[in-house]
Amino acid sequence: MIFVPKPRPQEVPVSEKEKNNNIVRMATKGSMANRPDNTAFTQQRLPAWQPILSAGIVIPGFTLIGLAFIGIGVALFVTSQNIKVLERDYTGISSDSSCSQCIDPAKIGCTCAVNFSFSELFEGPVFFYYAMTNYYQNYRTYGVSVDPNQLVGETKYIQSPDSTCSPYQNTSNGTPIVPCGSIANSMFNDSFTLYQIVNGQNVLVPFDRKGIAWWTDYNVKYRNPAFVNGSFADAFAGTTKPINWQKPVYELDPNDQANNGFLNQDFLVWMRRAALPNFRKLYGRITGGAYANGLPAGNYTLEIKYNYPVKSFEGTKSVVFTNVSWMGGKNQFLGIAYLVIGSLCIVMAIVMLIVYAKYKFSDDDSA
Repeated sequence: MIFVPKPRPQEVPVSEKEKNNNIVRMATKGSMANRPDNTAFTQQRLPAWQPILSAGIVIPGFTLIGLAFIGIGVALFVTSQNIKVLERDYTGISSDSSCSQCIDPAKIGCTCAVNFSFSELFEGPVFFYYAMTNYYQNYRTYGVSVDPNQLVGETKYIQSPDSTCSPYQNTSNGTPIVPCGSIANSMFNDSFTLYQIVNGQNVLVPFDRKGIAWWTDYNVKYRNPAFVNGSFADAFAGTTKPINWQKPVYELDPNDQANNGFLNQDFLVWMRRAALPNFRKLYGRITGGAYANGLPAGNYTLEIKYNYPVKSFEGTKSVVFTNVSWMGGKNQFLGIAYLVIGSLCIVMAIVMLIVYAKYKFSDDDSA
């Protein structure tokens, strides 16, 4: 028997155009899943409005903005000028300063005084600052020398500070330093007592030392460790104070536990580093008793326990008395900035008006 093979069907030729159409249909079918919905939002068919900036809109707009800025600038500048500031340097560089005897770091417990007077009432509330110059708290190596875990009261890091605190992590014999790090070790420790001289007698002017730190520092960022055996000092057993401190952290304010340890207001103020080399930090406020309305006219003396050395880095120290207004402390820059921007807006409005009048009216005449 002889088998005859079945003939294969003849292939129908496909044109190049049909091939391209098939490719387009396949690509279109594959991209249907990624196609955005046919809505006004996804297809960008939402109604829009674009202002037409004509001379009748721009020139009056610049004028109104300029007048508003000038008005705000005048108010800010006048208010800043009315804020009183008294600053006295007590570094002791000059020989006629009573603090010149204390500039030598070898002298421990040195005391000096700064005398000043007011011819009229220094309106309150009065804020008292200590100011320093040429002090770079923003230096990176200085800024990272701190253990945040230790400052939230974790016992593990109190007994074993993190290596970021180096070189103030442990003493030479291995005892952990609390609080550790360069920032804590360099804490400002000058103290001040203000007196008003009345009939030859010194009348104490009290400082309100509470509430001078940021709320977030006191309530969020820092925490004291739990008491051990009912004692706060036992929570720091086996540790030592920073090298430059005069007393341990648990004795910063033993009379007020809310202001003791890592929650001490002076400590919190110092630990918030300044961004610039010349800075001031709040020491206290004068708000109570006979001085609630401010410091009356008269003579005053400020007794200073001079402990903090600044001669080695050519820095200076000073004290600042100031008050505030609705805009805050004394700051002339903000008022001047508003005045400059407002004046530029007015000048630009005048220039645009001149250009518009010149070319617009010339076109009308030629027509």
